[in-house]
Amino acid sequence: MSTVSAAYGDAHPLQRTPWHRYRHALWLLTTRDLKVRYSTSALGYLWSVLDPLVMAGIYWFVFTQVFQRIAGTEPYIVFLLTALLPWMWFNGAVSDSTRAFLKDAKLVRSTMIPRTIWVNRIVLSKGIEFVLALPVLVLFAILFGARPGWEFVFFPLAILLQTALTAGVALMVAPLVVFFRDLERAVKLVLRFLFYASPIIYGVSNLPSELHFWAAFNPLSGIFGLYRAGFFPGELDWFNVVIAAVMSFAFLAIGLLVFRGSVRQVLKEI
Repeated sequence: MSTVSAAYGDAHPLQRTPWHRYRHALWLLTTRDLKVRYSTSALGYLWSVLDPLVMAGIYWFVFTQVFQRIAGTEPYIVFLLTALLPWMWFNGAVSDSTRAFLKDAKLVRSTMIPRTIWVNRIVLSKGIEFVLALPVLVLFAILFGARPGWEFVFFPLAILLQTALTAGVALMVAPLVVFFRDLERAVKLVLRFLFYASPIIYGVSNLPSELHFWAAFNPLSGIFGLYRAGFFPGELDWFNVVIAAVMSFAFLAIGLLVFRGSVRQVLKEI
């Protein structure tokens, strides 16, 4: 309680504006979550690396050693990781946002910081874990001889679009779960379906030509294409990227509207 109050206090001149206060409180709560998460496990940071690494290893084994793979590009393990790592960010943030208010209900009710912080701290902490896992991608790229190209300049654009999309979805989900508790399980089912409906274990270029147009309306298609472009330029489709950009910021705008319209009722329910 005191930590959160201090985060939004006037202890430092740079924190006098609302933006500085918001940013300081967001960063403090995010780092607190990361410290708690890592301090309670023996492996700490390694868990953020092992989870996607084990998943990538399983899919690599199944599609290269067990079955004859007809999707993806060599080196396939790098192809997997370039989409699997950002997927873990999106999946983890949206899943955890279902309990953004319920988990810290007393703090949410009693503190005066903007309530969007309780959602955005989850998006930010999962994003930091994604960045911390990138050395694994670099390591496998070196081991398997994946040559980077100039298209790596689009990597920050992918992060920007994913941040907007993830925050928008999380801002919608967090308050709605308070009113409809079954939505928490429904979100997990939707995310499971979305995993296979997104170009993670395959690429958009592997889809039948008649599905390319419709695949663009999954914003993750354009975002993952940007991530992969540095190693696999053929995965970059600017039509998909434009649609992803429009949909990502549309989700963010809708998420903010839903959040602001429901936050008062949320405080009464929790």
